[in-house]
Amino acid sequence: MGAAPAAAPVPPPRAAGYGIEDDLRAKAGAPLRIAGVDEVGRGAWAGPVVVCAAVTDLSAPPELPGRGRRTVRLTDSKLLTAAHRDGFAEVLPGWLAGHAIGAASPEEIDELGMTEALRLAAVRALDALPERPDVVILDGKHDFLRSPWKVRCEVKADQRSVTVAAASVLAKVHRDRLMAGLDGEFPAYGFADSAGYPSPVHQAALEEHGPTPHHRMSWSYLDDLPRWRHLKKHRDPLAGAGQLSLL
Repeated sequence: MGAAPAAAPVPPPRAAGYGIEDDLRAKAGAPLRIAGVDEVGRGAWAGPVVVCAAVTDLSAPPELPGRGRRTVRLTDSKLLTAAHRDGFAEVLPGWLAGHAIGAASPEEIDELGMTEALRLAAVRALDALPERPDVVILDGKHDFLRSPWKVRCEVKADQRSVTVAAASVLAKVHRDRLMAGLDGEFPAYGFADSAGYPSPVHQAALEEHGPTPHHRMSWSYLDDLPRWRHLKKHRDPLAGAGQLSLL
Protein backbone atom coordinates (compact mmCIF):
# COMPACT_ATOMS: atom_id res chain seq x y z
CA MET A 1 0.00 0.00 0.00
CA GLY A 2 1.18 3.47 -0.74
CA ALA A 3 1.74 6.04 1.93
CA ALA A 4 -1.35 7.90 3.11
CA PRO A 5 -1.64 11.33 1.60
CA ALA A 6 -0.41 14.11 3.81
CA ALA A 7 -3.08 16.07 5.59
CA ALA A 8 -3.94 19.31 3.92
CA PRO A 9 -2.33 22.26 5.70
CA VAL A 10 -4.65 24.28 7.87
CA PRO A 11 -5.22 27.61 6.12
CA PRO A 12 -4.10 30.58 8.20
CA PRO A 13 -6.89 32.79 9.48
CA ARG A 14 -7.28 36.27 8.16
CA ALA A 15 -4.84 38.53 9.96
CA ALA A 16 -3.90 42.18 10.00
CA GLY A 17 -0.52 43.29 8.68
CA TYR A 18 1.62 46.37 8.45
CA GLY A 19 0.92 47.34 4.85
CA ILE A 20 -0.76 50.66 5.67
CA GLU A 21 1.88 51.54 8.24
CA ASP A 22 4.70 50.66 5.81
CA ASP A 23 3.13 52.83 3.11
CA LEU A 24 2.85 55.80 5.48
CA ARG A 25 6.49 55.47 6.51
CA ALA A 26 7.69 55.07 2.92
CA LYS A 27 5.86 58.19 1.79
CA ALA A 28 7.17 60.16 4.75
CA GLY A 29 10.73 59.00 4.12
CA ALA A 30 11.29 58.91 7.87
CA PRO A 31 10.23 57.00 10.96
CA LEU A 32 6.72 57.83 12.14
CA ARG A 33 4.85 57.28 15.36
CA ILE A 34 1.59 55.79 14.05
CA ALA A 35 -1.56 55.33 16.11
CA GLY A 36 -4.38 53.04 15.05
CA VAL A 37 -7.80 54.21 16.21
CA ASP A 38 -11.06 52.27 16.28
CA GLU A 39 -14.42 52.75 17.97
CA VAL A 40 -17.21 50.60 19.30
CA GLY A 41 -20.75 51.42 20.37
CA ARG A 42 -21.76 53.80 17.62
CA GLY A 43 -25.01 52.01 16.87
CA ALA A 44 -25.95 51.03 20.43
CA TRP A 45 -29.02 52.47 22.14
CA ALA A 46 -27.39 52.54 25.56
CA GLY A 47 -23.93 53.11 26.94
CA PRO A 48 -21.01 55.23 25.79
CA VAL A 49 -19.16 55.22 22.52
CA VAL A 50 -15.64 53.97 23.23
CA VAL A 51 -12.46 54.63 21.25
CA CYS A 52 -9.06 53.02 21.63
CA ALA A 53 -5.80 54.43 20.28
CA ALA A 54 -2.95 51.93 19.94
CA VAL A 55 0.71 52.29 18.95
CA THR A 56 3.05 49.40 18.14
CA ASP A 57 6.80 49.13 17.63
CA LEU A 58 6.05 47.44 14.28
CA SER A 59 7.11 44.03 15.61
CA ALA A 60 5.09 40.89 14.94
CA PRO A 61 1.92 40.92 17.06
CA PRO A 62 1.14 38.17 19.57
CA GLU A 63 -0.78 35.09 18.49
CA LEU A 64 -3.07 32.78 20.42
CA PRO A 65 -3.29 28.98 20.25
CA GLY A 66 -6.25 27.70 18.28
CA ARG A 67 -7.60 24.28 17.43
CA GLY A 68 -5.08 21.66 16.42
CA ARG A 69 -2.07 23.25 14.79
CA ARG A 70 -3.88 26.47 14.07
CA THR A 71 -2.87 29.77 15.61
CA VAL A 72 -5.24 32.70 15.99
CA ARG A 73 -3.79 35.90 14.65
CA LEU A 74 -4.76 39.47 15.39
CA THR A 75 -7.55 40.93 13.28
CA ASP A 76 -10.79 42.90 13.53
CA SER A 77 -12.49 42.15 16.84
CA LYS A 78 -15.71 41.21 15.02
CA LEU A 79 -13.92 38.28 13.36
CA LEU A 80 -12.72 36.86 16.68
CA THR A 81 -14.63 34.83 19.21
CA ALA A 82 -15.32 36.39 22.61
CA ALA A 83 -12.73 34.05 24.15
CA HIS A 84 -10.08 35.08 21.65
CA ARG A 85 -10.90 38.77 22.13
CA ASP A 86 -10.43 38.31 25.86
CA GLY A 87 -7.18 36.44 25.24
CA PHE A 88 -5.77 39.22 23.08
CA ALA A 89 -6.95 41.84 25.56
CA GLU A 90 -4.77 40.17 28.18
CA VAL A 91 -1.56 40.19 26.11
CA LEU A 92 -1.87 43.28 23.93
CA PRO A 93 -1.26 45.90 26.66
CA GLY A 94 2.11 44.35 27.48
CA TRP A 95 3.09 44.14 23.82
CA LEU A 96 1.95 47.55 22.57
CA ALA A 97 4.26 50.55 22.76
CA GLY A 98 1.28 52.53 24.04
CA HIS A 99 -2.49 52.47 24.16
CA ALA A 100 -5.31 54.45 25.74
CA ILE A 101 -9.09 54.38 25.94
CA GLY A 102 -11.40 57.36 25.53
CA ALA A 103 -15.18 57.50 25.78
CA ALA A 104 -18.11 59.83 25.27
CA SER A 105 -21.12 59.36 27.54
CA PRO A 106 -24.74 58.98 26.45
CA GLU A 107 -25.33 62.54 27.67
CA GLU A 108 -22.49 63.82 25.48
CA ILE A 109 -23.84 61.87 22.51
CA ASP A 110 -27.27 63.44 23.06
CA GLU A 111 -25.80 66.91 23.34
CA LEU A 112 -23.20 66.81 20.57
CA GLY A 113 -24.39 64.16 18.10
CA MET A 114 -22.43 61.08 17.16
CA THR A 115 -19.75 62.65 14.97
CA GLU A 116 -18.64 65.11 17.60
CA ALA A 117 -18.96 62.50 20.35
CA LEU A 118 -16.67 60.19 18.38
CA ARG A 119 -14.17 63.00 17.97
CA LEU A 120 -14.32 63.78 21.68
CA ALA A 121 -13.71 60.14 22.63
CA ALA A 122 -10.88 59.77 20.10
CA VAL A 123 -9.12 62.96 21.24
CA ARG A 124 -9.38 61.78 24.85
CA ALA A 125 -7.71 58.49 23.85
CA LEU A 126 -5.01 60.14 21.74
CA ASP A 127 -4.23 62.75 24.38
CA ALA A 128 -3.76 59.96 26.93
CA LEU A 129 -1.05 58.19 24.90
CA PRO A 130 2.49 58.43 26.30
CA GLU A 131 3.59 60.36 23.19
CA ARG A 132 1.60 62.23 20.57
CA PRO A 133 1.41 60.27 17.29
CA ASP A 134 2.61 61.76 14.01
CA VAL A 135 -0.28 60.22 12.08
CA VAL A 136 -3.50 58.41 12.91
CA ILE A 137 -5.05 55.53 10.95
CA LEU A 138 -8.85 55.59 11.18
CA ASP A 139 -11.03 52.64 10.27
CA GLY A 140 -13.56 53.70 7.63
CA LYS A 141 -13.80 56.52 5.13
CA HIS A 142 -14.92 59.38 7.39
CA ASP A 143 -12.35 61.61 9.08
CA PHE A 144 -14.16 62.51 12.29
CA LEU A 145 -10.88 63.72 13.88
CA ARG A 146 -9.96 66.47 11.44
CA SER A 147 -7.35 69.20 12.09
CA PRO A 148 -4.87 69.39 13.74
CA TRP A 149 -4.52 65.61 13.53
CA LYS A 150 -2.89 64.09 10.47
CA VAL A 151 -5.27 61.28 9.50
CA ARG A 152 -5.25 58.38 7.04
CA CYS A 153 -8.72 56.86 6.55
CA GLU A 154 -8.82 53.26 5.35
CA VAL A 155 -11.86 51.07 4.79
CA LYS A 156 -11.54 47.78 6.73
CA ALA A 157 -8.39 49.05 8.42
CA ASP A 158 -9.35 46.89 11.41
CA GLN A 159 -8.68 43.84 9.20
CA ARG A 160 -5.63 45.26 7.40
CA SER A 161 -3.68 47.25 10.01
CA VAL A 162 -2.13 45.70 13.11
CA THR A 163 -2.42 48.97 15.04
CA VAL A 164 -6.12 49.40 14.20
CA ALA A 165 -6.87 45.72 14.88
CA ALA A 166 -5.29 46.04 18.33
CA ALA A 167 -7.37 49.15 18.99
CA SER A 168 -10.48 47.33 17.77
CA VAL A 169 -10.02 44.45 20.21
CA LEU A 170 -9.20 46.61 23.23
CA ALA A 171 -12.08 49.02 22.59
CA LYS A 172 -14.64 46.21 22.25
CA VAL A 173 -13.47 44.24 25.28
CA HIS A 174 -13.41 47.40 27.40
CA ARG A 175 -16.92 48.42 26.39
CA ASP A 176 -18.39 44.90 26.62
CA ARG A 177 -17.09 44.58 30.17
CA LEU A 178 -18.41 48.01 31.08
CA MET A 179 -21.89 47.17 29.78
CA ALA A 180 -21.87 43.75 31.47
CA GLY A 181 -21.19 45.58 34.72
CA LEU A 182 -24.59 47.28 34.40
CA ASP A 183 -26.43 43.96 34.42
CA GLY A 184 -26.68 43.77 38.20
CA GLU A 185 -28.47 47.11 38.42
CA PHE A 186 -30.59 46.67 35.28
CA PRO A 187 -30.96 42.89 34.76
CA ALA A 188 -34.03 43.06 32.52
CA TYR A 189 -32.18 44.77 29.66
CA GLY A 190 -29.65 42.01 28.94
CA PHE A 191 -26.74 44.42 28.77
CA ALA A 192 -24.24 41.61 29.34
CA ASP A 193 -25.39 39.96 26.10
CA SER A 194 -26.47 42.94 23.99
CA ALA A 195 -23.89 45.54 25.14
CA GLY A 196 -26.66 48.11 24.72
CA TYR A 197 -27.53 47.19 21.14
CA PRO A 198 -31.22 46.59 20.25
CA SER A 199 -31.61 42.88 21.00
CA PRO A 200 -35.15 41.46 21.48
CA VAL A 201 -34.60 41.29 25.25
CA HIS A 202 -33.40 44.89 25.33
CA GLN A 203 -36.33 46.12 23.26
CA ALA A 204 -38.87 44.25 25.39
CA ALA A 205 -37.39 45.76 28.56
CA LEU A 206 -37.59 49.23 27.07
CA GLU A 207 -41.27 48.78 26.29
CA GLU A 208 -41.99 47.54 29.79
CA HIS A 209 -39.67 49.63 31.96
CA GLY A 210 -38.58 52.55 29.79
CA PRO A 211 -35.04 53.87 29.33
CA THR A 212 -32.36 53.74 32.04
CA PRO A 213 -29.94 56.56 32.90
CA HIS A 214 -27.51 54.86 30.48
CA HIS A 215 -29.73 55.21 27.40
CA ARG A 216 -29.27 57.73 24.62
CA MET A 217 -32.33 59.90 24.97
CA SER A 218 -32.20 61.78 21.65
CA TRP A 219 -32.47 58.64 19.52
CA SER A 220 -35.38 57.64 17.34
CA TYR A 221 -36.09 54.32 19.12
CA LEU A 222 -38.10 56.41 21.61
CA ASP A 223 -40.51 57.36 18.81
CA ASP A 224 -41.66 53.72 18.78
CA LEU A 225 -42.32 53.61 22.53
CA PRO A 226 -45.62 55.45 23.15
CA ARG A 227 -45.32 55.22 26.94
CA TRP A 228 -41.88 56.79 26.96
CA ARG A 229 -41.56 59.01 23.90
CA HIS A 230 -42.26 62.11 26.00
CA LEU A 231 -38.81 61.60 27.53
CA LYS A 232 -37.03 62.10 24.23
CA LYS A 233 -34.45 64.88 24.12
CA HIS A 234 -34.26 67.11 21.07
CA ARG A 235 -30.77 68.21 20.15
CA ASP A 236 -30.03 71.63 18.72
CA PRO A 237 -30.00 71.02 14.93
CA LEU A 238 -27.03 73.38 14.60
CA ALA A 239 -24.92 71.29 16.97
CA GLY A 240 -22.63 68.63 15.57
CA ALA A 241 -23.05 69.41 11.88
CA GLY A 242 -22.08 66.68 9.46
CA GLN A 243 -23.23 63.69 11.49
CA LEU A 244 -22.14 60.23 10.47
CA SER A 245 -24.56 57.46 9.63
CA LEU A 246 -25.19 55.04 12.48
CA LEU A 247 -24.83 52.07 10.15
